[in-house]
Amino acid sequence: MQKYIVKFLIIFFFSTSVQALESVAKEAYLIDLSTGQVLLDKNSQNQTFPSSMTKMMTVLVAFEKLSKGLISLDQQFLVSKKAWKMGGSKMFVEVDKKVTVEDLLRGIIVQSGNDSSIVIAEGISGSEEAFAGEMNLLAQKIGLKGTNFVNSSGMPAENHYTTARDLAIIAEYTIKNYPELYKIYAEDEFTFSGITQANRNPLLGDSEGNDGLKTGYTAKAGYGYVGSSERNGRRLILVFNGAQSSKQRKQEANRLMEWGFTNFQYIEFFKRGDVVFESDTWLGKDKKVNLVAPNDLSLAVPKAHLADMQIIVQVNEPISVPIEAGDILGQLKISHGKTETFFDLVSEKDIKQKNFFSRIFAALYYLVMGSN
Repeated sequence: MQKYIVKFLIIFFFSTSVQALESVAKEAYLIDLSTGQVLLDKNSQNQTFPSSMTKMMTVLVAFEKLSKGLISLDQQFLVSKKAWKMGGSKMFVEVDKKVTVEDLLRGIIVQSGNDSSIVIAEGISGSEEAFAGEMNLLAQKIGLKGTNFVNSSGMPAENHYTTARDLAIIAEYTIKNYPELYKIYAEDEFTFSGITQANRNPLLGDSEGNDGLKTGYTAKAGYGYVGSSERNGRRLILVFNGAQSSKQRKQEANRLMEWGFTNFQYIEFFKRGDVVFESDTWLGKDKKVNLVAPNDLSLAVPKAHLADMQIIVQVNEPISVPIEAGDILGQLKISHGKTETFFDLVSEKDIKQKNFFSRIFAALYYLVMGSN
């Protein structure tokens, strides 16, 4: 495969050192949704207890039911004695009273109510056990690999576990598929039955662009956090578990999120449909074919490596015809430091073969002159 360096008139006048990042958390995972890049991975596939971060999946099941019209926001669910007696963080629902799905969702998301989690589970599936089955089915659907749920609230239970990476997938799926409902995660407080409780997200209103999602704590797993922030077109998702206190959780959440935003330069190299390279064809009616970007091609590049970044097109020339629009014809390689990222490049249009006599002539000409 021949390689061609593509030259860009991009000049960077700075080079900031990116320090190797460590985290006090037992597990940590930071992903840039804008590019799909993993910026930090510390034991992200280790089994851990999700505590109240479980409620993100409880809410996601409800979002799915709402989107399919199986439940509605104004629908009311009855509060059982089991839900009413539930300990820990509470929405303070009253036994044998009915509560709307909309209020229950805010009770779960904003107030982290264990009681409201059970009410919505029983209302949707008949029992919390049956609802846990629906949680696990949805987990399989969205690609979770290391998760099993046995309840809707995240209370300690045997065989109830997840991973930092799986929690990030739940967050990403929620944000991408339910942007309107996701806005509930950004609400500062919620009042129910005359009791106002603030959102437990430590970065909400305290960190630029933060709009979700959940915290969690158990004595065994420590203090956990799932957060997402968006700034200037970049959205990051941060997950960690195992902090030693709520204060340390807030400090670590802020530190890791700021590191993700400030130590990387977001670069949009090409827009979807942009011509990246022009290549020769072999016996095509068109002598040239444009290789274009099938999607927006962007990366978050560590600022320390901007100076050594290389952008290379890899393509075998000449390209045999026939060619159909969208055929993968080459790759764009972007390298910096020891990191290499590859993007497919595709044909801009269909290109057919020359007719028989033209092909014979072109082949002879190519053998003699080295070009078609």
